[in-house]
Amino acid sequence: MQSVLHALVGTVALVCVATFWLATVVAELFLGAAAIAAVKQAILSGLFLLIPAMMLTGASGMALARGRKARVLRVKQRRMAVAAGNGLLLLLPVAFYLNAKASAQDFDTGFYLVQALELLAGAIQFLLLARNFRDGLLLSGRLPRARVGASA
Repeated sequence: MQSVLHALVGTVALVCVATFWLATVVAELFLGAAAIAAVKQAILSGLFLLIPAMMLTGASGMALARGRKARVLRVKQRRMAVAAGNGLLLLLPVAFYLNAKASAQDFDTGFYLVQALELLAGAIQFLLLARNFRDGLLLSGRLPRARVGASA
C-alpha cells in the first residue's frame, strides 16, 4: 500500500509541475495579459496540491527505502533534496512575485527575467522528478532495465 501511495503522490507532483510549466508557456505565447494573470493565480492555488504531494512523495520514499542500500536509492534521495530546495527556495517565492506582478498587470523587464528563471527552474524540477519516477519504475520492476548492447 505504501508503494501505491508513493507512486500516486509522485505522479501528482510530476503532473502539477508539468501543468504549471505548460500553462505558463501557452499563456505567454498564445494568450493575453488576463490569461497570464489567471495562470499565475492558478499556480499559487495549485501549490496547495503540489507541496503536500512533494512532502508525501519524499516521506513515503524514505519509508520505502529504509534499510535498503541500493545506489539508485541514494541518487533518488539526492535528486529529491535538490527538488525540494529548488521548490522551496526558488520556485515558491518566484510564484508569489510573478502572481503579484501579473495581478497588477505589471509586465516589465523584471517580470520577464523572473519568468525566464521560473521556466528554467521548472524544467529542472520536472527533469528531477521524471528521473526519480523512472528510477522508481525500475526499482519496482515495472520498467525493465535496458540491456547493454541490446538492439532496439
